[in-house]
Amino acid sequence: VDFSRLLTPKTALSIKSKQIRYGTEEERARRAKAKSVSGRPEGPYRAVGAVKRLRTTLHPGVDTLEKVLEYSAAKFPQRDFLGTRELICEEDEKQSNGKVFKKVILGKYRWLSYEKAHRAAAQLGSGLAALGQQPKTNIAIFCETRAEWMIAAQACFMYNFPLVTLYSTLGGPAIAHGLNEAQVSHIITSRELLETRLKVDAQVPRLQHIIVVDDTPTSWPGYPRGISVHNMAAVQQLGAKPDNGNTSRERKQPLPTDIAVIMYTSGSTGVPKGVMISHSNLIAGITGMAERVPNLCEDDTYIGYLPLAHVLELSAEMLCVAHGCRIGYSSPQTLADQSTKIKKGSKGDTSVLQPTLMAAVPEIMDRIYKNVMAKVEEMSYFQRTLFTLAFNYKLEQLGKGNSTPLCDRLVFKKVRSLLGGRTRVLLSGGAPLSAATQRFMNVCFCCPVGQGYGLTETCGAGTISEPWDYSTGRVGGPLVCSEFKLKDWLEGGYRSTDKPHPRGEILIGGPNVTMGYYKNDSKKQDDFVVDENGQRWFCTGDIGEFHSDGCLKIIDRKKDLVKLQAGEYVSLGKVEAMLKNCSLVDNICAYANSDETYVIGFVVPNQKHFLALAEEYGVRGSLIELCDNSTMEELVLKVITEAALAAQLERFEIPRKIRLSPDPWTPETGLVTDAFKLKRLELKSHYKDDIERMYGGK
Repeated sequence: VDFSRLLTPKTALSIKSKQIRYGTEEERARRAKAKSVSGRPEGPYRAVGAVKRLRTTLHPGVDTLEKVLEYSAAKFPQRDFLGTRELICEEDEKQSNGKVFKKVILGKYRWLSYEKAHRAAAQLGSGLAALGQQPKTNIAIFCETRAEWMIAAQACFMYNFPLVTLYSTLGGPAIAHGLNEAQVSHIITSRELLETRLKVDAQVPRLQHIIVVDDTPTSWPGYPRGISVHNMAAVQQLGAKPDNGNTSRERKQPLPTDIAVIMYTSGSTGVPKGVMISHSNLIAGITGMAERVPNLCEDDTYIGYLPLAHVLELSAEMLCVAHGCRIGYSSPQTLADQSTKIKKGSKGDTSVLQPTLMAAVPEIMDRIYKNVMAKVEEMSYFQRTLFTLAFNYKLEQLGKGNSTPLCDRLVFKKVRSLLGGRTRVLLSGGAPLSAATQRFMNVCFCCPVGQGYGLTETCGAGTISEPWDYSTGRVGGPLVCSEFKLKDWLEGGYRSTDKPHPRGEILIGGPNVTMGYYKNDSKKQDDFVVDENGQRWFCTGDIGEFHSDGCLKIIDRKKDLVKLQAGEYVSLGKVEAMLKNCSLVDNICAYANSDETYVIGFVVPNQKHFLALAEEYGVRGSLIELCDNSTMEELVLKVITEAALAAQLERFEIPRKIRLSPDPWTPETGLVTDAFKLKRLELKSHYKDDIERMYGGK
């Protein structure tokens, strides 16, 4: 079907002008995004717009995070800033399997303006000071992503209280480790986390004050002597009083070099480490990100639902603060109409908020992709054929630099409405995004997917692909705040002299590179290096290659590379990325022991496809029984092997044995991080007996 024949002359003209601006895929690929400033293949590589000097600030004079909110509150005082949906009712819903799920009906978003949020943060900061919190003394936040998190963070930035961030899904020992290492006496948390996860006992001896962000209840009995529990509203009221005992001490504004955040990483390996992030680090990071988000302004609405204790979400929200955007809060359980906590027939957060900007981790995008494709499979033959035709046609037109308004309106409008219907930029980070999912998002959601690469140690900033770059598997060129070098890794066989592309371990330098790990000098020496010019570099442990247009592709990770007994190197991350495209696989962890000759895998099967496979072969039982069934293991392994061969994996890379898991891996299970990265050590421990069986032949 030639959809272009159905376009009006006006639409055709706008498409033509767009083509002139962006050009074809080949023309865009030829444009240099970055170049090696030394002329050598190892770099350093810088963005074309920052060859002479890396950028450090967005607005003149706005060099601390405190000044970012101050700037926007002065420029957009009455503009909506922080939005929270009102809870209308909550009820228990019994499922067919006997389980009970909590379901909610939510109302409209209620907004706090920039001016009011600035005042609330100032009052909270003053109240915390009245409770004895000192400048340059650490304070912790252990709370879900919500408006109060941002207000608390802004209060700490204003009063120069370094903010220790802890994931809300961390286990007891990890929480105690963070609080003790940072010597925290004040912690900000929520009622739910205080009652379920925050164990206040002798393990955290320095803790004196707990500030609860919820309004109810107002009294908190039963806590050990020496610990006071306060409502956030009461602390703000204390801070608003002129005679709160704090007037004798003037507020000391932070310097750009002061620590703003000590961010404890989600800990995919070992004990979480606290990354020290200065005000200037985070400002530089969002300066780099801003350049890759086209036309970012106060008319944009961002939906916040990822953990604010993760650098991707904190950076994205601070970027919005700097531009006067609205931030509406959500959660993975209430995000869409079909989300787990949304009562059937009522609206999810994206439908009500209709965001224009959104950040996501690949795990969530993969889930959306698989859900939509499952619905496509249920369509009639005619509908399915039309969808496929439109998809392929649009993919071809995107490659030529053309837009497809008719396809978007007739075919993809319903898919686009899953995210509210107004999304114009999707930012993906935290892990590699599969080519199939990226193409699907570009086509069906009618907006560019900016795939980025960065780490907590670089404030989440590193690279982001340009909005009109629809190539897959790449993460774009360096941001204007950072530069990249490739370091030879001889053991893995990666060199900057490799052809056709220079390869090696990625080192990131620039003002966004953080101050190091908190109280961890030996580790700091290993991962952070300073060159002869005084430039700080972070050694990422990731292996990359630079293409001729200056775009980076992540091709491996040192920690994911395992040498089999026969000497072949297997990239576990690569195997997982390829096999997650299989419709039968919801999640997979590849595992290899260097003493063995083959790879094995742990697989969370897609329930719908898995049960359909069991029915096709007449295998009966519950989901748990089917996952324990050796016949089903063999059937799933056969499908996975076919998918691996189609993806052109080597024979030695393909798992030879697998273990099926009936339960999904979530941050609550402790098997993945809050950003849904696999925790390999925990998975190895969890499947210890299965590893022995699969390698021992039991």
